[in-house]
Amino acid sequence: MTTAELTRYEIDVSDVEYIRHGTKPYLARVYKPRGKGPFPLMIDIHGGAWVNKDRLSDEGTDTPVAKTGVVVASLDFRMPPDGRFPASLQDINYAIRWFKSRATEFNIDPKRVAILGVSSGGHQAMLTAMWPHDPRFTAIPGPAGVDATVQCAVMCWPVIDPLGRYEYAQTLAGGPHAKHGDIWVKNHNLYWPTLEDMAQANPTRLLERGEKCLTPNVIYLQGTADFAHPVPNRDRFIAGYRKVGGKVDLHLFEGVGEAFVTNDPTSPQARDCIEKIIDFVHRELD
Repeated sequence: MTTAELTRYEIDVSDVEYIRHGTKPYLARVYKPRGKGPFPLMIDIHGGAWVNKDRLSDEGTDTPVAKTGVVVASLDFRMPPDGRFPASLQDINYAIRWFKSRATEFNIDPKRVAILGVSSGGHQAMLTAMWPHDPRFTAIPGPAGVDATVQCAVMCWPVIDPLGRYEYAQTLAGGPHAKHGDIWVKNHNLYWPTLEDMAQANPTRLLERGEKCLTPNVIYLQGTADFAHPVPNRDRFIAGYRKVGGKVDLHLFEGVGEAFVTNDPTSPQARDCIEKIIDFVHRELD
């Protein structure tokens, strides 16, 4: 079924508290189609170099996806100064379990779950998809008999190799992108305790180390003018994922840089990207 053939739904949008750390609640913005259901679920992990932005950042993607009959839950999660790695990954893992355990309340099918990640959110989403049972990430107790596995992953210009991006950012000193490089290095240092963590909790390098992981189908989306997410890092991940039997659909968008959907969801490239996300999610989950 093509995007044009999908049923269109009115949606209800609300914020729900899915976890609380101390006195601070962490919310999910939920986009819920009005209809019989149950609908597939897509968990959205925002970008922001692990330290910025929030659950509202991807509204331009979340709304059109939800209107095709997908419950979308866009998460807030711990970021510095509230928590460094692996705090955000613990929150994300817990959130997937939390939503699955409330399938009736949210009118979702817990066996049909996608995860979407943008930039640093792409790193966290892909790592969650590959390592849903890792004890570092399942540390927050949740409902019995529910895990954080997903059936597919949507990668929007992800930081797919955090250590590789950190090393790349350091090479930008003195050049036209020096300011960006300085910001990325600072944010990496805020979120990651050590270089070893950057290398270990790393979708690309865990494949190259031959570590056991799950390989749900992936769609990978990136602009051709994106200087924030190096092409060699992308190519290494895709090669490694395919080598272990994983499927990756790569789509490149001419002339646009990082965050092109976030910055202008009405642009031709953004509309094309959103349509490809919708097609992929329904192909994998319907």
